[in-house]
Amino acid sequence: MNRLGAATSPYLQQHKDNPVDWWEWSPEAFAVARERDVPVLLSVGYAACHWCHVMAHESFEDETTAAYMNEHFVNVKVDREERPDVDAVYMAATTAMTGSGGWPMTVVLDHDGNPFFAGTYFPDMPRHGQPAFTQVLQALSEAWTQRRSEIGAVAENVRQHLANISGTAGAAGDWQVDVDAAVETLAKEFDPMAGGFGGAPKFPPSMVLEFLRRAAGSLGADSRVSHMLSRTVAAMAGGGIYDQVGGGFARYAVDRGWVVPHFEKMLYDNAQLIGLYARLGTELGDRVARESADWMIRELGTAEGGFASALDADSEGVEGKFYVWTPGELVDVLGAEDGAWAAEVFEVTEAGTFEEGASTLQLRHRPDDTERLESVKTRLLAARAERVRPARDDKVVAAWNGLAIGGLVDAGLLLGERRYLDAAVTAAELLWRVHTQDVRLLRVSRDGAAGAHAGVLEDYGCVASGFLALTQATGDSTWLDRATALLDTALTHFRAEDGGFYDTADDAEALVTRPRDPSDNASPSGTSAMVHALVTAHALTGEGRYRTAAEEALAATSNLMTKAPRFAGWSLAAAATMAEGPLEIAVVGPPGPDRDALEDAARRKPGAVVVVADEARDDIPLLSSRTPVDGKAAAYVCRGFVCERPVTSVVDLAKSHT
Repeated sequence: MNRLGAATSPYLQQHKDNPVDWWEWSPEAFAVARERDVPVLLSVGYAACHWCHVMAHESFEDETTAAYMNEHFVNVKVDREERPDVDAVYMAATTAMTGSGGWPMTVVLDHDGNPFFAGTYFPDMPRHGQPAFTQVLQALSEAWTQRRSEIGAVAENVRQHLANISGTAGAAGDWQVDVDAAVETLAKEFDPMAGGFGGAPKFPPSMVLEFLRRAAGSLGADSRVSHMLSRTVAAMAGGGIYDQVGGGFARYAVDRGWVVPHFEKMLYDNAQLIGLYARLGTELGDRVARESADWMIRELGTAEGGFASALDADSEGVEGKFYVWTPGELVDVLGAEDGAWAAEVFEVTEAGTFEEGASTLQLRHRPDDTERLESVKTRLLAARAERVRPARDDKVVAAWNGLAIGGLVDAGLLLGERRYLDAAVTAAELLWRVHTQDVRLLRVSRDGAAGAHAGVLEDYGCVASGFLALTQATGDSTWLDRATALLDTALTHFRAEDGGFYDTADDAEALVTRPRDPSDNASPSGTSAMVHALVTAHALTGEGRYRTAAEEALAATSNLMTKAPRFAGWSLAAAATMAEGPLEIAVVGPPGPDRDALEDAARRKPGAVVVVADEARDDIPLLSSRTPVDGKAAAYVCRGFVCERPVTSVVDLAKSHT
């Protein structure tokens, strides 16, 4: 066992028995490299990463390759999910040096952490013009010993490039972006046949879809908005990227049509998609949200009440084996008649849509016989449970659990499922109890024990957003107090001079550059997560400083929103809501059908911040002085704490601010 045997990260634990003498990221590793006068080889990945496993089997488990690595490098292994700051810095370098990025990421550094070589997966032997990993290692070692000045020049150029990226990330503009222009750009990149944006591979564009949902109200005459939204959510839900038997979405599809996924299932994707589908208010949306929330609680829920990070793509060393079917396997489980019917319904063919004659399950058209469909799905799920399951990365990441809380709150409120709200509260209590120390967040925990790594900006934004969602769902002001405490900490330690945000705190470990990336990826950027939390906090408290901070952060992101809306969906969603308000709605009155109807109508207004109580209360300022009308439940619709006359009917509420 190497040094990774004591690591808390499941990904690092996967490498503890490698013959490579791995270090965790630490000053000690760099000190040893300096003492030995060898470069640092940094390998970054994550537990559910298929190609990380492939490279490990081919290279890191090979005695000869490991011996060369140990002799000529100090080797450092990093879990990108545990150290997103390290990952962000060196992914920026990898993208700059190679034109693309991904995991596993392989970067070679000098003794000060400056990168001079970068790449992703390297095979164990030459392949399609790509050098073997051992050839790369030998060339790098030779360059280090014989051409050190050239290496120094490359490292300095890359270091300067990274500094420039960080320095220009917040080029300021107007936070009130041109929503029409963003829609126009998205429409040009939209795939009208298969939904989604761009070509293969295709990732679920959760945040862009939420922007379109919110923009539909102000751009109702533009039919493209609703079409891009409806076509994409239907295509994803009907494709192989969605688990038609067990619920939940895979990380991305390798093809244009969402047929074949990269089978790993991530918490951050599903947390966002559960909320998105629940907010659609359609039969499809309700079904997918319910199935996926049930899956998330069932398969990612931890004993401590949080949610694990991911399920692996592989089982028994084969990608997707747990999820795919042949026609014969369907017959074996369901019998001849139902097996043939299921093969037709789920598009399982003799040729197969995946590998070796197997198919992913698709459901492009739901059959009329829904009772038979549910029976088939139940039996397939039971049969699949007998297969060898993919491994689970069971670390709890603060930011992604914050997203899960928000998704479960939306699903619980809009679908009338109390157990989703209960699960959200339990996860939030874990985050406060285990991940929060002196109002500073810790990034990860495992088995109820927090790791040592400090929270980054996305942790503060996502966790605060989750707590604010619980404030609205439960009326418990404790969550408001906790959320605003986290936001105040973030404003103190992460704020940039131009009003934007850095991704690491001012007292965090210093890296080659201080990372700052406002662009959304598969999950919201720290900046966009903070903007949403700040806007909601302002709507609940009336504290102008939160609104001001949100506007300044959006202004620092304006270039990105204008030029690359696909990578700024969450910021655009906030901007669209802020341009209209957001609506602040207090529903006050005795419990009963009238109040329930007002609450449901209020919560379905895009971007609205809604809180409900029996009577006026001062612990949540939006409820202050809001009283029932003649003993009846009433809804107060406000913007910036300036309210219209209260209404007591759903019809009148629908007319408010429209």
